[in-house]
Amino acid sequence: MPTLNWIGKEAVVRHHREVPFRLLEPVPELSCGGADSGNLIVQGDNLHALKALLPRYAGQVKCIYIDPPYNTGNEGWVYNDNVSSPEIRRWLGAVVGKEGETLDRHDRWLCMMYPRLVLLRQFLRDDGAIFVSIDDNEVGNLQALMREVFGTGNEVATVVWQKGKKGDSKLVSITHEYILAFARNKALLNDRKVKWRRKKPGVGDVLEHYAGLCSKHGPNHENIRKDLMGWYREMPQTDPRKAHKHYNWSDNRGLYFAADFAGPDDGRENRPRYPIIHPVTRQPCAIPSTGWRWEQETTTAALAQDPPRIHFGKDHTTIPNRKSYLCEIDDEPMMSVFYKDGRAATLEVESILGAGAFPFPKDSEAIADLIGMVAAPGDIVLDSFSGSGTTAHAVLKLNQHLSVPMRFILVEIDRDVAQTKTRERVRKAIEGFVPLTGKKRMPVTGLGGGFQFCRLSAEPLFDPTGQVRADVTFAQLAEFVWFAETGTGFTGTADGPLIGIHEGRAIYLLYNGILKDQSAAGGNVLTGPVFDSLPRFAGPKVIYAAANRLGSRTAREGITFKQTPYALDV
Repeated sequence: MPTLNWIGKEAVVRHHREVPFRLLEPVPELSCGGADSGNLIVQGDNLHALKALLPRYAGQVKCIYIDPPYNTGNEGWVYNDNVSSPEIRRWLGAVVGKEGETLDRHDRWLCMMYPRLVLLRQFLRDDGAIFVSIDDNEVGNLQALMREVFGTGNEVATVVWQKGKKGDSKLVSITHEYILAFARNKALLNDRKVKWRRKKPGVGDVLEHYAGLCSKHGPNHENIRKDLMGWYREMPQTDPRKAHKHYNWSDNRGLYFAADFAGPDDGRENRPRYPIIHPVTRQPCAIPSTGWRWEQETTTAALAQDPPRIHFGKDHTTIPNRKSYLCEIDDEPMMSVFYKDGRAATLEVESILGAGAFPFPKDSEAIADLIGMVAAPGDIVLDSFSGSGTTAHAVLKLNQHLSVPMRFILVEIDRDVAQTKTRERVRKAIEGFVPLTGKKRMPVTGLGGGFQFCRLSAEPLFDPTGQVRADVTFAQLAEFVWFAETGTGFTGTADGPLIGIHEGRAIYLLYNGILKDQSAAGGNVLTGPVFDSLPRFAGPKVIYAAANRLGSRTAREGITFKQTPYALDV
């Protein structure tokens, strides 16, 4: 498979392994809502933040969306084009060496992206997916880079997002950007016959309005149709809800479109032509010239349902139709090219944060479409270039229709942006707000939820001598032990020496007086009495401890001993 090469690649290919593990430190005064929401906003370098998150979330994330720097050469665009920022330059100098100061901006960009993509891949579930926004400056490099990291066979599509009708280029008007879509394991998705589907624009609002009419009129479907058609007529042609105006009939099953029931004109001479009796006149209905679309057995079953799935006219002289219910076909595959005006995203962010608050944010509705295609209730969504917090806003919007909410994890490197942009937007989306811009500043109802705001610890998990820091708790170290042993995120509760069972083996940790023995050579050392006090497990066991005093009994008991901290080379 062809691979991409650039100056500095050798220095960063394995750099993710050299990044030290750090701890997440909650900041209660910047958090919002209940601590049990499962949502996180992390302020810090995303390379270090991702490494800190791995022990809990490796293999647990269903969907990743990132909007990395577009590398336009405009370094004044601090929020989204900072590949030459002081932080990145210092990092390149430390990792790549002297070459880091003179690298071409494309080399710098690739050095920055490679280790982050490698770490992001470890977060995805086997059935997960990643979406990356990018423009023409790096799309070719990014495609090659992602094929190398995620595998050519896992490439799903390159989606073109047209964001405007006019551009300002003197040669070619650039009005689009791209979204690269890759699966963690595309073959698995194919085996499971997984389909990615997005909600049709406007469908949710139509069904919500219809539900209101049902509450108003009860089972009077004639009045429901009259009000619904009036509602459609008032909409401008550009309103996405108007695209569903043909869904204006209803019965006790829901809102439907009286769709054509005639067979296709495909030259077939034996097209079904059986009689269908009108329910009022009791006479056979008119038959279309091309016959019926369905065989008689299918139609008989449709008529037997309550309510029937066949729509009749006033009498038998009208050809019947089949009922196509909006609630049953409210999704569709995402097109590889779509239009969504980019100005709407700016207006939304400015209404929350104020005019000029954040340049070129992403559209929360478009990102919600991406997330909604692959993620389900209870799934985790990750964005490690969070910026204005669009991904969290998209998840919160999707959660309005879910019984079990999705969870989000955001990472933002800039301290000021994380606190005054990312956090503030998400907080206001949760709690509600009065728009700061626009003519009609009606209060916007909050979407509900919460998040925990965290920063990265100043010091790594291990001190300069290689020992575990004295202030690290048992629960914190247990996450790293589990990840080192299994490669997956820890989802259990670390309240005892047996931290979990994975693939038929029990994993134990003796640390920080978990056995209530604070002596130097006590509960953190594997001795005969200590082993006898551990929760029993009949199969193989992996035990992390400061030392092992069991001798030959280690093998007889099926124990693999690993010494902390030296065995935690993760």
